Amino acid sequence: MKRIVVPERPDWREQAESLGFRFHTIDGAPYWDERAYYAFGLRQIEDDIEQPTQELHDMAMTLVDEVVGSEQLLERLAIPREYWDWIADSWRRGEPHLYGRMDLAYDGRGPAKLYELNYDTPTSLYEAAYFQWLWLEQSIARGVFGEGSDQYNRIQELLIETFGALARDGRIATPVHFAAVEGSLEDQGTVRYLRDCAEQAGVDTLELSIEGIGLSREGYFTDGDDRVIRTLFKLYPLEWMFAEEYGPKLAGSRVQLIEPAWKAILSNKGVLPLLWQRHAGHPNLLEAHFEDSAAELAPGWVRKPLFSREGANIELVGLDGERLSSDGPYDDGPTIRQALHPLPRFDGADGEPNYPLIGSWVVADQAAGMGLREDAGPITQDSSRFVPHAIVEE
Repeated sequence: MKRIVVPERPDWREQAESLGFRFHTIDGAPYWDERAYYAFGLRQIEDDIEQPTQELHDMAMTLVDEVVGSEQLLERLAIPREYWDWIADSWRRGEPHLYGRMDLAYDGRGPAKLYELNYDTPTSLYEAAYFQWLWLEQSIARGVFGEGSDQYNRIQELLIETFGALARDGRIATPVHFAAVEGSLEDQGTVRYLRDCAEQAGVDTLELSIEGIGLSREGYFTDGDDRVIRTLFKLYPLEWMFAEEYGPKLAGSRVQLIEPAWKAILSNKGVLPLLWQRHAGHPNLLEAHFEDSAAELAPGWVRKPLFSREGANIELVGLDGERLSSDGPYDDGPTIRQALHPLPRFDGADGEPNYPLIGSWVVADQAAGMGLREDAGPITQDSSRFVPHAIVEE
């Protein structure tokens, strides 16, 4: 695994704008950053990223089956009691899911370590699935890479296949409504990309904002034209829905959610200590415990809220006692502690530090591809840059 500086494509910004990638720059700073790329060997991808991703996903799915049958575990995850039956029913009915992303620390040498699962509202999808693939194809055409170069990336292919299979098998009702927060360029871009994948699979779709969802007298969720929403892809956290006005109406609305209700379990940081309890010593797991447990971690740990996103409200305590933290709105709930496993550091051309985090994607239960986020500090946040990758000849 190497970080290699390369020239940017001169017209990539114009391409991004024309393709709907309008969040490529955030507050004047680059979000998409192709001034460098990360190079991997094929064995690193297959043995150290793809295979562990599949194994960790399978372990997580087995855990869901255990949690939905245990009031003690549902309570441990701080999931509101009034939603337990709804979540358990969604799992037992086999309500389908589409995708998820797990975040891994990996330096090209030792085993990848699981930081967390993002299995309800994962973002950085469009840039991982499509825009970095376009970058690779055009870089090969420009002679930056040889013809044998590749990328770990079947994300778009599997998304389209999955949407098509769900519709053909009658596992989702159409049209599928796609919704995100109105004011978020990133969320809107992600949802429009997924809607495009669904349409490529022949699925009828409609688009609306989260704020535009209504409720009929009969208790059905509706769109702006008073059409009943039968299947809703919502890029909006389940735990937020639980706390809002329409939350108590979810179970009776008969709406099918993508991601489904049972993803409330896998989007919860509490699965990290639960996985450790069941697979202690697994090479791809980090020791983790609930904050209020009697377990003691050795010096060097990270505190994470059960409900948090985009690196918010993280506290990192190093082996030397140095503390780093990030701000955010998730500072009033239960937390876990996870053993510290620092991200690798790759210095840039002028010596500036770069800490890459691998986002490894799962689509319909299959390990599918990856994208890398890079930050100048050891905590990956919403402002961290997306940097492409390539598999190069060894």
